[in-house]
Amino acid sequence: MRMRRKPWARPELSKCEYYIKNPCDAKGKWLNLFEKAQPLHLELGCGKGVFLSRLARCNLDVNFIGIDMSDDILGVARRNIEKEFEGISPKNILLTRYNVEYCDKIFDSNDIVDRIYIYFCNPWPRPRHHKKRLTHFRQLDKYKNFLNKNGIIHFKTDDDSLFSDSKKYFESSGFKIEYITHDLHNSEYEENNLLSEHEILFSNQGIPIKFLIARAV
Repeated sequence: MRMRRKPWARPELSKCEYYIKNPCDAKGKWLNLFEKAQPLHLELGCGKGVFLSRLARCNLDVNFIGIDMSDDILGVARRNIEKEFEGISPKNILLTRYNVEYCDKIFDSNDIVDRIYIYFCNPWPRPRHHKKRLTHFRQLDKYKNFLNKNGIIHFKTDDDSLFSDSKKYFESSGFKIEYITHDLHNSEYEENNLLSEHEILFSNQGIPIKFLIARAV
């Protein structure tokens, strides 16, 4: 569902210290845009920033980049981040607007990313649209250009077909599936599972959350 336009979003983002207006200019330089040199994690499609804000707050020793296509939704993300950090601008988050399908246009081999989060992306159910999926092997090959050697991808979805196909995409692209479950909330997964807005929504509807961790090899 498309978010209603929020007139306040762009003015607030223009004043935001951690919003990158021109991500193409940051290509190859992302690591230098943070105050501290720390491992870099990337969320493709950060939405309202519920997950990203909690993740960054719990991991101050990691730098995070959140990308989404809409300034309106990033405006909401900024407010959620400010709320999580109690009004203090975080030093370990950067936000930017871009079509994540073309992320290779704003990242290169100098932007060493240790972990990528792909949570509840568009399933693109029609076969002719499958190549648009963020887990499609065409996309996975792009991530390899900036994903660290042995870097990992965390993937969640509510969609059974997308999950089944994505497992094949990862395997055919040379990734090793290190963990997989078709019902995350009733699994033995022990790492702290911070919830996104979509995960909360689907879980409340009784829809099992599919989850996997894939490592580049």
